[in-house]
Amino acid sequence: MFQPTLSFMIKSPWHIIALGFGSGLSKKAPGTVGSLAALPLAIAISQLPMWLAGLAILAALVIGTQACTVTSRAMGEHDHGSIVVDEFAGMFITFTVLPFEPLWWIAGFATFRLLDIAKPWPINSLDKKVKGGWGIMLDDVIAGFMSACALVFAQNLL
Repeated sequence: MFQPTLSFMIKSPWHIIALGFGSGLSKKAPGTVGSLAALPLAIAISQLPMWLAGLAILAALVIGTQACTVTSRAMGEHDHGSIVVDEFAGMFITFTVLPFEPLWWIAGFATFRLLDIAKPWPINSLDKKVKGGWGIMLDDVIAGFMSACALVFAQNLL
């Protein structure tokens, strides 16, 4: 299996983005490390007006999809574990609905990671069927939407 290095990452700005600015180089749990790296950005995006947060997420999706396409081709492997820009996008989506409170940030992180790892339907189905850069991004986008929905539901119960 291909193991990316710092020298691989800095060969292309697309690789830097796809590997979460280095967070995807973690030997253990790169998806979790990538999600942690995305946390400050996700919190910042959540404080923007909804229309601007939506634009930031759209930009992350477009740029992230291209980065995933280029980097997965260079690796010769679809959805290598070190590609974590999809976690960034999923975290951005999750955090758009959260109050500006640390306990909700923990809940958002945990909910997103749980859904991203467990891959319940329809995440698992899409993960298997959709290929290319969009396929890499899509399962985390859906996990982000599902997390956001679950967290809004939880907020309404409290």
